[in-house]
Amino acid sequence: MSGGRLVRGAPGRRTKRARRRSAAPENGVAAVITRLEGGAGIVALRSAVALVERRCPVTIVTGGGGELVEQARGAGVPVVIEPALCKPVRPRHDLVALWRLRALFARCGFDVVHTHTAKAGAVGRVAAWWSGTRRVVHTYHGFPFHSFQSAFRRGSYVLIERALGGITDVALCVGSGVTAEALRRDLVGRDRVRTTGVPVSRAVAPADPVSRRGARRALGVSEDRLLVGAVGRLTYQKSPEDLITALALLGREDVSGVWVGDGDRRAPVSRLVESELAGNFTLLGDCPNVPDLLPAFDVFVLPSRYEGLPLALAEAMRCGLPVVATDVNAVPDLVTAGTTGLLVPPERPDLLAAALARLLDSPAERAAMGAAGRKRIDERFDIDTLVRALEEAYVDDGVEHDAK
Repeated sequence: MSGGRLVRGAPGRRTKRARRRSAAPENGVAAVITRLEGGAGIVALRSAVALVERRCPVTIVTGGGGELVEQARGAGVPVVIEPALCKPVRPRHDLVALWRLRALFARCGFDVVHTHTAKAGAVGRVAAWWSGTRRVVHTYHGFPFHSFQSAFRRGSYVLIERALGGITDVALCVGSGVTAEALRRDLVGRDRVRTTGVPVSRAVAPADPVSRRGARRALGVSEDRLLVGAVGRLTYQKSPEDLITALALLGREDVSGVWVGDGDRRAPVSRLVESELAGNFTLLGDCPNVPDLLPAFDVFVLPSRYEGLPLALAEAMRCGLPVVATDVNAVPDLVTAGTTGLLVPPERPDLLAAALARLLDSPAERAAMGAAGRKRIDERFDIDTLVRALEEAYVDDGVEHDAK
């Protein structure tokens, strides 16, 4: 360690030597993620598929996942399942995962290890450092430390991330808000931080009357009702309870709600729906055809407590939906208050209800915000832009990065 950081060239890792710049990793990239699911999983998958199409070999290494794992394999991206790579902090499992990933990286000789999410970012980066991987890249989709945690826990996570920053060649931050936080917390050298976006699916098309009618038929929603929708996992982070409470406070019989996605809070959320909005709110669960359902919405809501740069929000805006979102992390990269949507503080369902009321009562404002949001996404977010950023991050600059 040096200044709280793991140092390149320390025992257990071969020291870098001068190298010529290489346009592509000849021995491939290991994309490591705890679970291939959610927004981070979709970003990792779309990036891997696009890179493979450009003849850059990528192998996804993950603790598991359902539909996205099968999509990866169907697209010709190899997937290695490492069961010890799990989300909760479990020292015994984490050590097993570290040992097995180190062996995998050494055996396969990947040129680049690219980690996603906090747990995979910790275990994967240390395993890459230990195995002597030539280049280590990490994507911050968000952070494991938050204001609602105890000071000790939050501080411990920050110190761990700073140490990991010492063995990270490039840190890709999803959104400028995430970049600002990484720099403010001094997580990695400033010369190694780059801001990226999210790859919005080309399957998401601007809504029109035909797609709206089809989506509403699929959801069983009549044309005379206003529909407020959200897409995301049913987790503490996404705060689905705040949306349900906001709609209950709204108290309008002409408004229905829908949540697309599943997660570990389904049972308590179901109970809250039953007590507050019985018959007027649907928990749809996981759906493979989310882009086909978005045109049914009148307003898209993101009530999260914290975020990186939410892919679901970007795709809703690509569809032309006005949005109400919480003002957290990199969300303002997408949502300019009063122009592409409305922003409210997290954990304030009363203000969320007021923002929804404003948009639901103004079809003209909804249309204007939807058009402005679609233009912003079209101008700034696509898979080609992200892949170019990845290709640049994977190129070895031949510079030794010891400590900051």
